[in-house]
Amino acid sequence: MSSATGSSPASLVEAGRVSAVFGVRGWLKIRSYTQPIENILKYRPWQLCRQGRCFVVELLEGKRQGKGLIARLAGIDDRDQARELVGHSIHVPRDALPVLPEGEYYWSDLQGLAVVTTEGEELGRVDYLMETGANDVLVVKDADGRQRLIPYIKGQVVTAVDLEAGSLTVDWDPEF
Repeated sequence: MSSATGSSPASLVEAGRVSAVFGVRGWLKIRSYTQPIENILKYRPWQLCRQGRCFVVELLEGKRQGKGLIARLAGIDDRDQARELVGHSIHVPRDALPVLPEGEYYWSDLQGLAVVTTEGEELGRVDYLMETGANDVLVVKDADGRQRLIPYIKGQVVTAVDLEAGSLTVDWDPEF
């Protein structure tokens, strides 16, 4: 494990999170945000981040375990060392990810975008996204801290995404 700070945040994409320890030999349970979940194991190097501090780690091996993933990192050999990494987000270089077709976006591309209704009313910014099974959901937070859950349904609810302008247009009732 290296304590060096990695690439700038703009060149990194959050691909998962260390969710728990697994066993006594330093293995970690990984919550992957990639589809399929095993893809996180292909992207290198990993940077673990928490509270604005990041460091590069070497992924030695990883595999599917039940419905999730487990991974082993260089220099992490016991449960106590592994426990210190729980809660860290896993970031990978953006250029390690495949280029998406036109009109498709990584979640990290949408986070921080201003959300505006088709009538021009500002609803806030995309704080994060969550997967519900039926469709992804935008969690939009306004300046007062109010959260709105808006389904990410292209063409019906989400009518436009403009990364250059930093905005996302939705057909959504502001009172909802």
